[in-house]
Amino acid sequence: MKGVNEWLKHALLGLLIGLLILFSPQITWGAPNPIADTGTQQQVLTPELLQERLRSPVLVEGVRTVNLRRLVIDLRPENKDFRDQFYQGLQTQLQRPGGSPGLDLSYSLIQGDFEGVRLGLRTPLYGQAFSAILTPAEQQQLKRDRRRLSRLRQLSRSLLSDELASRELQLRVFRGPLKLLQTRFSGRVNFSNTFFLAQITSQDTTFSQGADWSGARFSAPASFAGATFAQAAEFRNSIFFSKAGFNQTRWRNRANFQKSEFQTTANFNRAQFQQLANFSQVQWQGNADFAQAHWQDQALFIKGEFNQALFLTEAVLDKPVSFREVEFSRSVNLRGVTILDQADFSDARFTASAYLNVPGLQFDPNLARILGNPGQIGQILSVPTLQGNENLLRNLVRNFRQLEQIEDANQVEYMAQKLRLQKFRQQLFSTNINQAAPIGLVEIGFTQAQAEAITKIRVNQPWRNLSDLLAQEIIDLATYIRLRDRAIAGDPLSLGTRLLISFNWLGLSLLLLLSRYGSSFWLTFGVGLVAIAVFGVLFWLVDRWRRLRPYPVTPPLNESIWVLLQFSILSLGGLTAIFRSTETPWLTLAFLAGLTLPLPVGMLWLIYQQGRYHDLMEVSYFVEDGSLRQLRLLIGRLPVMPRFPFFRERYEPILWNRRWSWLNYYDLSLNNFLKFGFNDIRLRDKHLPGLVSSLVWYQWGLGVLYIVLLLWTLSRTIPGLNLFIYF
Repeated sequence: MKGVNEWLKHALLGLLIGLLILFSPQITWGAPNPIADTGTQQQVLTPELLQERLRSPVLVEGVRTVNLRRLVIDLRPENKDFRDQFYQGLQTQLQRPGGSPGLDLSYSLIQGDFEGVRLGLRTPLYGQAFSAILTPAEQQQLKRDRRRLSRLRQLSRSLLSDELASRELQLRVFRGPLKLLQTRFSGRVNFSNTFFLAQITSQDTTFSQGADWSGARFSAPASFAGATFAQAAEFRNSIFFSKAGFNQTRWRNRANFQKSEFQTTANFNRAQFQQLANFSQVQWQGNADFAQAHWQDQALFIKGEFNQALFLTEAVLDKPVSFREVEFSRSVNLRGVTILDQADFSDARFTASAYLNVPGLQFDPNLARILGNPGQIGQILSVPTLQGNENLLRNLVRNFRQLEQIEDANQVEYMAQKLRLQKFRQQLFSTNINQAAPIGLVEIGFTQAQAEAITKIRVNQPWRNLSDLLAQEIIDLATYIRLRDRAIAGDPLSLGTRLLISFNWLGLSLLLLLSRYGSSFWLTFGVGLVAIAVFGVLFWLVDRWRRLRPYPVTPPLNESIWVLLQFSILSLGGLTAIFRSTETPWLTLAFLAGLTLPLPVGMLWLIYQQGRYHDLMEVSYFVEDGSLRQLRLLIGRLPVMPRFPFFRERYEPILWNRRWSWLNYYDLSLNNFLKFGFNDIRLRDKHLPGLVSSLVWYQWGLGVLYIVLLLWTLSRTIPGLNLFIYF
């Protein structure tokens, strides 16, 4: 009896579980439901359910909204009666005077084409019916749209039928918010020439066929984040008055934003473009964010206008991208961008505050190209630090050399050497956090706690990079940016290493100041002109102004005027070339003055202090080869007269009693510095003060260094010779 009771208990329990399973909601197994997070199944929208939803709008964020969520809405041609009833019912509800109800189609499946333009309120081409609910900017835009549509209608009537013109050329106003969260459209979507006054939320929406938003106006924020456009998407001639969100959007076919306008921030972060993306003639009034976007086909930004920054950080460009004739007013951030084909900035216009920020840019110059106007593109490239960008700078130089844009290649190399000079300066003068005492760290800007933490950690493991302080959370980013030019991290420098770095720093500084690291012939030529003018005056002064007592040996007044006039002309030409060719003309002049003035002026001061009481006081210290008068190349010439008797007979003192005799001193300076001239002028070998000889030899030594610098600069700036040397 006890066994029977147990059996009955188990039977009743099994029957109860079976009933629960039978009457409980069915569980769908297999592929995940795209709207599984809604918690309910999609229902088929019937005429009765449609009328019920239209009669009872719900409040969503304080706005009356027609709730068509989680529904299957059949708008295919074979369901024509329901389709007409659907549009007519929504038109009546959404266009009701005195209110602006919204429409919520979230998590729904729309079968067939969706004519969203039929839901907007058709506006007349004239009148002020909407002036009370539009901002001044929107009213102006509405007037422009009306004029455009009026002209198109007139053209259509003259060429086409009146029926076609009235059907296609219409402007609609959608007053309420539109929600399309995870909505799936199986057919085409048409919202062309629609003025949206409220927010659009179309996140994770799937557009299986074409989507036409051309000519649309978005007065409030519009979010298409995570949306998928399987076919062509048209946004041409659209205007976004507020934020536009297309982040993580997938464009599997053509995306057309031609002639559109973004008046605030446009976010295309992590978007994927699998086909042509056309952003030609687009106006970007706010920041344009394409960070981490991926273009698998061409991207066109032709004739666009960027009034704020353009962010392409870590974007991937598989195919060509064109910025031809684009106007940039702010920076273009190309940090970490991968270019696999071609980036074209030809004929682009950059304002004074615009530049291309390219640290971490990745491209192979054998496969990819960066194009731009010769002489311009190299000027607007910017790399903040040398560390981590040395390979990039070499690739940029190689890119421009292959394109025969030698000026741009030299400009990039000049930028690289400036960064190297900055690195040398930091190694010599910045505080090493691996070596400095805590009080030294406090003096440069660290707090006492930060200094103690730095010294405590470096006992076990020396700091390898200053950015490691951020990883250890010792300092914040603002402090790091403030101190990164005053502190370094690395091994302590020995005395020999410090001397070697000092020598490299000094030599590199000279090359940058005097020739922009061999990239500016006119800068080098201007330096030479000024030096020739200075030494020409010094030679004339030491040779012609000898003494005043017991009887004067001085030049006439007119000769002094001519010498000073020639000095002014040569100096003005050199200064003009210097100021037009370098970013730091005063530093260049300061260094040039340090080379040409202190030692020569000191020699002159000693000469005049000691006085001159030797023989041949009324004969010049300089002699010329009188056998020939022609332009001569004097590379191997020394500034002393040869000792061979037959050669000595050819050299005679330069004349003092001619009005043009002062030209000989500039000719001598030209011979010494550039190693060519019209006459071979040298020092005499009798009754010659040693300081005079030292002055001439000093300029000759500088001239040797100058010739090396000049020839090196020419080899880097002459296109044919440049390609022959570097390839």
